[in-house]
Amino acid sequence: MKKLLALLTVAAMVTFTSAKMYAQEEGNEPTAEQVEQTAQQSDSSAQEESIVEEEVVEETTVKEVTAVTEEAPENQTFTQIIKEKFIEGGPEFMGLVLITLILGLAIVIERIIYLNLATTNTEKLLNNIEDALQSGGIEAAKEVCRNTKGPVASIFYQGLERSHEGIEMVEKSVESYGGVQMGLLEKGVSWISLFIALAPMLGFMGTVIGMIQAFDDIAAAGDISPTVVAGGIKVALLTTVFGLIVAIILQIFYNYIIAKIDSLVNDMENASIGLIDLLVKHELAQKSNN
Repeated sequence: MKKLLALLTVAAMVTFTSAKMYAQEEGNEPTAEQVEQTAQQSDSSAQEESIVEEEVVEETTVKEVTAVTEEAPENQTFTQIIKEKFIEGGPEFMGLVLITLILGLAIVIERIIYLNLATTNTEKLLNNIEDALQSGGIEAAKEVCRNTKGPVASIFYQGLERSHEGIEMVEKSVESYGGVQMGLLEKGVSWISLFIALAPMLGFMGTVIGMIQAFDDIAAAGDISPTVVAGGIKVALLTTVFGLIVAIILQIFYNYIIAKIDSLVNDMENASIGLIDLLVKHELAQKSNN
């Protein structure tokens, strides 16, 4: 009987131990809820990774766009930059400065064309007049002057018209008509000098008015912020810059025109002296023949 009880006790202990081990093995296996939570965690981590990747792509795109916009002004042509700054300067005074430039250039172009057409080869003209005096006299020389363009030929013609009144009258006629031709050469030049002085004045006036507006904006805002001050001053200074540019352009052409007029006047004076010498020789030749 004792042996039977001992065997049953041993069997019960073995059965309990195996059942406990089996329960522990079952407890180590994941449940359905644990599997679902693990799947959700993996999905959320994947979404976070995709969001991070999208943010990186967006930041890269923004940087590329910013770089392109920063490089865009460098790729602009000089004409586009001038046009942009002209518009930023405002239409009031910038328009007036542009009008002075247009009018000044119109007069400059007209004067340059006129002066170039007035240029005459005085040496060739004197040689032709000398040949005409020897072959056909005063009338032949006058015909040469009529067929030649320019102020020098016109002065010669007026001198030959008075040749029968003596050399002194020829000199007076040449001198008087030379002053008339000089006035024609200088016609309109004073307007160019006016536009040269007027363009920067208009620019300075636009600058002063722009500064006044900038101070009005500061007073309205109640604070000296760099944005308010910089914007007003920039617009104000652009008018001065364009006014100075217009004055510089017109000044260059003005000096060229003045130099051209001086050259033509010198040619007229030298040629007039040559004409007087030819007439004196012709008169002496006639007296000697007589």
